[in-house]
Amino acid sequence: MSAEPLRVAILGAGPSGAALALLLARQGADVTVFDDGRRPPLLVGESLVPAINRILERLDMKDATAAVGRVKPGVSFIWSEEDRFSFSFARFAPAVPPYTFNIPRPGFDEVLLAKAVAAGANRVNARTRLERGTGDRELALAPEAVAAAPSLAGRQPDLIVDATGRARHAARVLGIPGRIGPRNDVAHFAHFESFRWPADAPAGQVLISRLRAGWAWRIPLKDRLSVGIVLGREDAAALGSGPEERLERAITTDPWLGPTVGDGKRVTSVATYSNYQLISERGCGPGWVMVGDAFGFVDPMLSPGVYLALRSSELVADALAPFVRRRQALAPAELLTALRPYVRMQMSLLAAWNELVGYFYDGRMLALLRAGHDWMERGLGPRAVKNVAQNHIERHVALQASGMGILSGYSRGLLRFLGRYGLRGVEPAAMAIR
Repeated sequence: MSAEPLRVAILGAGPSGAALALLLARQGADVTVFDDGRRPPLLVGESLVPAINRILERLDMKDATAAVGRVKPGVSFIWSEEDRFSFSFARFAPAVPPYTFNIPRPGFDEVLLAKAVAAGANRVNARTRLERGTGDRELALAPEAVAAAPSLAGRQPDLIVDATGRARHAARVLGIPGRIGPRNDVAHFAHFESFRWPADAPAGQVLISRLRAGWAWRIPLKDRLSVGIVLGREDAAALGSGPEERLERAITTDPWLGPTVGDGKRVTSVATYSNYQLISERGCGPGWVMVGDAFGFVDPMLSPGVYLALRSSELVADALAPFVRRRQALAPAELLTALRPYVRMQMSLLAAWNELVGYFYDGRMLALLRAGHDWMERGLGPRAVKNVAQNHIERHVALQASGMGILSGYSRGLLRFLGRYGLRGVEPAAMAIR
């Protein structure tokens, strides 16, 4: 018998779907990507974390990302005039890559999908409907979806991949609930031209600032500035009746956003996102698996979204590698067994990022940074010893926030210990985001 390639149907052509299609097509799988071709002009996830660099290299996307994006050398957190902390990735090299990128998401997504098609993935320009499967399959493509994909030759695929993002098609069909985070935030953001970049901020640096309620981002792209606000629904409603009015008022009344945007021109509509924390209670089943936001997503403050999407696709591709070419029929249960370690890993990644983001929302991270600064300036002990201790702490915070050490037991344990015992009288509540 000749070997038959693994037949995979991927629903969705965002970063997770396109990356998985690219990796599987390179391995020799028969990949069909269902893509309805609809792309909003703005997508959240415009800033990357350094840990993504290795995955971009594996996808052969590093140069393409640099071409459409802008180098991001670090992040600054601005909580008040006194509480301003900046991190340069290069300071923690080689443990952390010295830079990453800010990207316009539609352009990035298009390049990644084009690479998948060039590698041999079959793109079907059609919306896809899922239905409950029969026999040993939990999910199936609707008949019209099978008919729309000549590459399937009228048959169901060996594996269905839900890469539909927050639409979560598989979860909706199967009734799989998601664990929703504690916040009920909404975000409004847009792109501006003719802005005034702060003189004390490095080019490309992402600026995160605390608002009276919620927080804001300033992400410099190649020729535009992405400005966004994230806040509770009641606080958002107090700013105005609609997204445009809310964003405009936040910019004009905030001491950090106002001087940057100034008389800048808004050149896009105002995009709105909500529900920033959700993790599916199941990530795979007989004959199907979720990747990217369909599996789960976390708050965007530390920019882990695209990394989590690409990492999920990488993990799934590696789990499927032994099954890409088989000489006998493939049972859905075999794939389920192979994919369970991926689900456990992705659950761990989502939980770790949620935990880290929580330190910023409840004030412990900024309180810890202030306590460390105060200790360096006025605390007892030799300066050299304090420098070593402070650098050690900041390095492990950077390892987590960069994604390089997000699952490190030591780094996470150190932060938990310091968050409980190392605040030196600084009250986290005063540094919390409302």
